[in-house]
Amino acid sequence: MTLLDVDRLSVEFATRAGTVRALDQVSLSLTRGEILGVVGESGSGKSVTAYAVMRLLDPAARITGGRIGFEAQSLLDLPERAMRELRGNELAMVFQSPRTALNPIRTVGRQLADVLTAHRGLGARAAAERAVALLAEVRIPDPERRASAYPFELSGGMCQRVMIALALAGRPRLLIADEPTTGLDVTVQAAVLDLIATLVRRDRMGCLFITHDLLLAAELCDRIAVMHAGQVVEVASAATLFAAPRHPYTARLVATAPRRGSSIAGLRPIPGSLPDLRAADLPACRYLARCERALPHCATTPLPDAGEEGHVLRCHNPL
Repeated sequence: MTLLDVDRLSVEFATRAGTVRALDQVSLSLTRGEILGVVGESGSGKSVTAYAVMRLLDPAARITGGRIGFEAQSLLDLPERAMRELRGNELAMVFQSPRTALNPIRTVGRQLADVLTAHRGLGARAAAERAVALLAEVRIPDPERRASAYPFELSGGMCQRVMIALALAGRPRLLIADEPTTGLDVTVQAAVLDLIATLVRRDRMGCLFITHDLLLAAELCDRIAVMHAGQVVEVASAATLFAAPRHPYTARLVATAPRRGSSIAGLRPIPGSLPDLRAADLPACRYLARCERALPHCATTPLPDAGEEGHVLRCHNPL
């Protein structure tokens, strides 16, 4: 059964410099027990998609079309009070920067207890005990002592684990992890990835894993969705995406990933840059100006939803 169904979601932001069309008919789906990676360059719309699902978009944002389904519910139609009930219970998010997301003047144990009191209805003593248990669950050593620590007293890796514990406090069915390993060394990064994978499999959660690191996504995710300039251009299993990418942008993205034994001189950057999303004349395919396989009608004809079963491909002239 589909847990999350994002169908042709479009989002724009009103700015002083003009309207930014950040998402253009984005479609994604996720089932329980599955990890879906969302990859792409900075500015491709990965985090905007996540914030739209959580209904935490900036006040300057406006959803102009599409649907976000969470099992049988339409999240965009829910009153704010009902949405607040879902956040922290059924839906949870691990934010990109744990030191910014955590409250610097409350101990991590108190922050966990606050969530448990608000969303699980636990009393003070039960919430404090459960907070310690959650810290142990995310493999923080000496959890009783760490519960009394402030965020600035913990390492970056430990703060990220606290963020995961906060997200798991309500036993969510959907976990969104937005660049959860940014700034962590490779050893801690591996531990965080292993923790997320273990918890997803154990609790049968669905996980939306957002990253700019394609190799990281290939290691962790069951399927990968590739985004470029606010559009989803290809979705396939991790193995298929690496072995036989069909979209020209995906192929370029895969080629930029460093390989064992490769040198800096051997890396192949993607030419050009993202288009200005404020432009009134954005082409139907936003990769058009960077694409060596572009056809005349790519500028005006809406992107197709092609590909074989389980492989979504939005391109008029794929590889």
